[in-house]
Parts: sequence; structure tokens; C-alpha cells
Amino acid sequence: MENQKSWTVLDGLSPTNRDLFESRLVRRTFAKGRTLIDKGESVSGAYFVLSGQLRVYTYGPSGKEATLYFIDPGETCVLALNSLFNDVLYPAWVETESDTTVGVLPGAAYRTLFSQEPAVQDLTVRALSTAVFRLMAELEQIHANKLDQRLVSFLLLRASSTGVVNKTQREIAAHIGTTREVVARLLGNLVAEGLVATKRGEVHLLDTAALALSLPKEE
Repeated sequence: MENQKSWTVLDGLSPTNRDLFESRLVRRTFAKGRTLIDKGESVSGAYFVLSGQLRVYTYGPSGKEATLYFIDPGETCVLALNSLFNDVLYPAWVETESDTTVGVLPGAAYRTLFSQEPAVQDLTVRALSTAVFRLMAELEQIHANKLDQRLVSFLLLRASSTGVVNKTQREIAAHIGTTREVVARLLGNLVAEGLVATKRGEVHLLDTAALALSLPKEE
């Protein structure tokens, strides 16, 4: 079922443009780990996440993946909008973090709505500000925290209500900007301390309070 947040943009649209949005939006569902956009690809429309999550990432000089930001239900990709409005190629890669349904609105339709509808203008500005905030937070974490702290922070952030992180070591490494081997070693340390347990494609948090204590305190 599509997340209702996805359709908040429709609330402020005129009846005519609401019909335009709904009739032109193309819905597609992708399995986890599917690449939706490659760097250098031409973007033909605006991407809305209806359910699931997208990850936007690039590669650093060493060849390691670096996550730029995530796109959650009800949000759109600001880099895709930038490519659309400025007629430039997409500057990063986009893949699904889980089974994800995406709605793609053709560029001409989005441009029409943007020129006429304050709700779409507001959505565009919010997408930009959200992306900037997330990029700054990611950079701050990379520069401020050691790798083991970044791993713990990632595990606490991404754990389900039952304390399970459904990510492979390769996926975790891509998120925190290191290699699978380093993640395996760091997880091994946490296992030895009795803080986590690992299974294939899963990390189970056994003591979240102790994990949180290992993070640097905010001033």
C-alpha cells in the first residue's frame, strides 16, 4: 500500500492540475538493490518515492561508495529536479534500499505544475533544503566520528523496533564509507563485547544502551 505521505503534494493542487498529476504519474515497483539511475544518465522526470526508500550515492577518489542522502516516502529527488530544470546529466547513482515503489512524473508535466502551483514550488524548495541538511549531517558525521562510531551510529539509526538491521556487511560498508573487511572486523569487536550478534544479512542489537554510550556526547 502506498504511503499517504506521498500524496500530500496533491492537497494544494487545483482540480485540473490534480488530474494532470495523477494521470501522468507512472508507477513502477523495484526490488531491493536495484539501480534506478546511473551517473551520467539523462533524467526524464521527477521521482517520487511512494513506498520503500532510495539511496543516492557516489564514489570517492579511492573507489569507495559514499552515501549522499536517502529519499523516503512522500519525498522527491532534488538532484533529479536539478538535472530536469538545468538540462544536465544526473551526477550520482540511485538504488533501492528495500522493495520500493516510485512514481515518475514526466518533466513537461512537472514544469507545468511548478509554474502554476505553489504546492509544487514548496515541495521543490523543501526537497532542496532537506537534501542540503542531510548532506551536511553526513559530512559532519564522517569528519567528526571514527569508523567504529559511525558503524554504531548507523546500526542504531537503521535498526527495526526489534533491534534488527537488515543489511549485509557490504551494504553497511557502502553507507559508512569503508570496506566490507573493515566492517567485518568492527562487527567482530562488537560481537566479542556482547553488544551485537550477526547472521547472514542481519545484525541484531543486544544492548542498545551500551552501544549509545560509545558515541561521542554532543556539547
